[in-house]
Amino acid sequence: MDRLDAMRLFVRVVETGSFSAVAREANIGQPAVSKQIAALEEHLRAQLLHRTSRNLSLTEAGQIYYEAAVRLLSDLDDAEQAVGRGQTQPSGLLRVTLSAGFGRLVVVPLLPSFHARYPEIVADLIVSDRYVDLVEDGIDVAIRLGELEDSSVIARRIGVSPRVTVATPAYLERTGAPATPHDLDRHACVAFTFQRRQRDWVFLGPDGPIKHAPKGPVRANDAENIRAAVLAGVGLAQAPRWLFAAELINGDVCEVLSDYPAERPPIHAIFPPGRKPASRVRVFIDHLAEAFAQNPCLN
Repeated sequence: MDRLDAMRLFVRVVETGSFSAVAREANIGQPAVSKQIAALEEHLRAQLLHRTSRNLSLTEAGQIYYEAAVRLLSDLDDAEQAVGRGQTQPSGLLRVTLSAGFGRLVVVPLLPSFHARYPEIVADLIVSDRYVDLVEDGIDVAIRLGELEDSSVIARRIGVSPRVTVATPAYLERTGAPATPHDLDRHACVAFTFQRRQRDWVFLGPDGPIKHAPKGPVRANDAENIRAAVLAGVGLAQAPRWLFAAELINGDVCEVLSDYPAERPPIHAIFPPGRKPASRVRVFIDHLAEAFAQNPCLN
């Protein structure tokens, strides 16, 4: 038994709750995974997992061993990066989950400069607008926009995402520009939905926040469809500034209600609990944070 390989398999079995899932990840048979875990338990002279036909759970000894194994494997990964080829060049597969629009318009354009600095890191982008389970799906880091609902997660704030209210010149010529958020009641608004719930627009007025429930012929749960609807002249949208960065510069859209600024939700990098991010993860997040700090759409 290779104790290190067995330890890595054990950690992934705990994180996924499935021998078969780990077998697929490792490209080996499920019996081989079971044999490795059994050999590890025999070596330790302790049962690590309670196994039933429906689920897996850690024993008390298993919990202690799992926490120690996660720390040890993280330290080992860092040590390997600190010597030999990894002394100046972190390497390996970096699994990142992020939303489609933010990925295509913001993150992907930063990858060439990242790859030039760290040519041995392979970025595996997992595009999803839902909140994936980082541990179960084997994700290294998630890039998420908005306030964090779970205060227990491990996160680093790497920027902000200012929102603006925009429309095309043709739409504004046809309808006139709103002077205050209250004027939006007579405008077609393109709303954003998340988990089938429509997000209200919030403006920061001189007397405090003003909330508006947008109404219009189109709403979408995807940023780029909102962008397409606005550019097609459907109506106004309150959206991240980065979504319309090019159009605001070339005049294809105009910002309205600038006297009533919108919210500035944060951008976070979220890490799986219970482990220190590997060096390839840290340099990637540092790269994003540096780029965001220089981008007026992201700070």
